[in-house]
Amino acid sequence: MDFELSDEQVAFQRTMREFVVKEIKPVANEMERSGEYPTAIINKLKDMGLFGMTIPEEYGGLNLDAVSFAIVFEELARGWMGIAGTLGSHSLSCWMIAQFGTDQQKTNYLPTLATGERRTGIGLTEPDAGSDLQGIRTTAFREGDSYVVNGRKTWITNARHADPLPVLVKTDPGAEPRHLGISVLLVDAGTPGFEILKDIGKLGYKGPESCEVLLNNVRVPVQNLLGGVEGCGMKQVLPALESGRINIAARAVGIAQAAYDAALIYSRQRTAFGKPISEFQAIQLKLADMATNVQAARLLTYWAASEQAAGKRADMHSGMAKYFASEVAINSSLEAMRIHGGYGYSTEYEVERLYRDAPLMAIGEGTNDILRMIIAKSLISGRDTIG
Repeated sequence: MDFELSDEQVAFQRTMREFVVKEIKPVANEMERSGEYPTAIINKLKDMGLFGMTIPEEYGGLNLDAVSFAIVFEELARGWMGIAGTLGSHSLSCWMIAQFGTDQQKTNYLPTLATGERRTGIGLTEPDAGSDLQGIRTTAFREGDSYVVNGRKTWITNARHADPLPVLVKTDPGAEPRHLGISVLLVDAGTPGFEILKDIGKLGYKGPESCEVLLNNVRVPVQNLLGGVEGCGMKQVLPALESGRINIAARAVGIAQAAYDAALIYSRQRTAFGKPISEFQAIQLKLADMATNVQAARLLTYWAASEQAAGKRADMHSGMAKYFASEVAINSSLEAMRIHGGYGYSTEYEVERLYRDAPLMAIGEGTNDILRMIIAKSLISGRDTIG
């Protein structure tokens, strides 16, 4: 059992950390407050090849191992979680196309997705279907050489930039069991009837847009059915969400680490009653709890990533990592705010941003309550064990 990163992973982590310190942290607070889209940072991510993290080398991608993939999101989220979100949905979608796409789909899309010339996201969530993906209402009926798609998607990251946008649809609404009637279609940008209705206002997670999308008689060529076979949508999406939950877990670790770092630095600098507040036992206990939980969340996340990298089924592992790490992020951001006192409530300090960003980690890629049920079912069935 090896708890250490490889030399290559350590070097990669160092490169990511230096980039974040130099390019993201100095501008994150101001860009987040102004609502400026982080175009310059995204262009630098393109130059680093990070839009090709989950794309095979034969198509120009990096094909990062799962632990290095987690490192990217942890380090980016230490600087600004919103930037990590720009890569998250893109990487999930690219993984799906690389794993399940036809040869034509891979050739058409992956090379330009790897460079960031194209970007993508994932169209799953609907106003009445979040964690229950089988409850989607978006339909796609075949007419000749096309599918005609009608429906609405919401909370779609990268929607304004996605080309293509993989969209989960019902190709057979009457299928039993329901998952056999669900497919994924790759909707190209500019297709008539595909409309961005609005950007959704958010408490945190600023930077990337989260949009409501309308599909009104959108005609999608049959060759854009992911994998070329109807009824495989859930088999394609669910494994991708395992990777997505590792991404969310790593982002949560990044938020928690940033909160701890800020609290530790401030506690050394802030004085009360003639000495630094870090010398007060009440503050020391908070710092000890934060540090312990952050490291536990990190190890749990890397464990889940390692299991996935080994080709094992990792729904329980990624669920545990995402559930625990997101709760740690929420608690750590709150404790950091308490240690900062009144300044923690000020927009001049980053901890209030961390406090606003953290709750999304408990909601995205399946709510924590849903994940707890997934973990429990896996244990009860005997498919996975602990200890």
